[in-house]
Amino acid sequence: MGLIEIELFATLDLVGQAPGGPDEDPDDSFPFGGWQAPLLDKVTEAQIGAAYEGTDALLLGRRTYDIFAAYWPHQEGGEDNAIATLFNRVPKYVASRGTPDLSWAGSTQLGADLAGSVREIRERHEHTKVVGSLNFVKTLLREQLFDRLDLWIHPIVLGVGKKVFDGGEVPTNVTLLAPPVADPKGTVYLRYGLGEGTPGTGDMSAPDRGVGRDE
Repeated sequence: MGLIEIELFATLDLVGQAPGGPDEDPDDSFPFGGWQAPLLDKVTEAQIGAAYEGTDALLLGRRTYDIFAAYWPHQEGGEDNAIATLFNRVPKYVASRGTPDLSWAGSTQLGADLAGSVREIRERHEHTKVVGSLNFVKTLLREQLFDRLDLWIHPIVLGVGKKVFDGGEVPTNVTLLAPPVADPKGTVYLRYGLGEGTPGTGDMSAPDRGVGRDE
């Protein structure tokens, strides 16, 4: 069985809306489309590129798919040749209730049974990458239909915008798979795996914690 890996770019207050550009998720109430661009540097770009190693399928929401399909087929041979070649080569699976244009070679729309479709993809591929697709990702997180979560936390607070976690999630344990990595501009890369069980509870007022006592 393969793995489903989610890649998410978020701010310190966990806003994940439109990191790539103002047309990614247009919203009159969100003036910060493209907030990630000023924070990118060569270190982060290399880390992001390395995170795609071994990817043999893409799993995308409709809006992200449309953006990718309009861009990546025309980028081979250019500055982003490695990613373009990968994206154009591997199968693309699209989560959409509508009728997307699937003219990008290797594209397939998921069936109505989203959970069943994702599980089938996991069986079919070794390493399926979910990129962007915030609304779709929220469903995967809520249904625990992922194995790994790559979270890039950027050193800004926006105060508005769609958040990665905004209600409806289920209690979930995750495990840190590698030490956090920070780039010179302060972006922190965290790689988590889906853990077993559900979060436990404790009592921080226990005497040995030094909490709740008169000093």
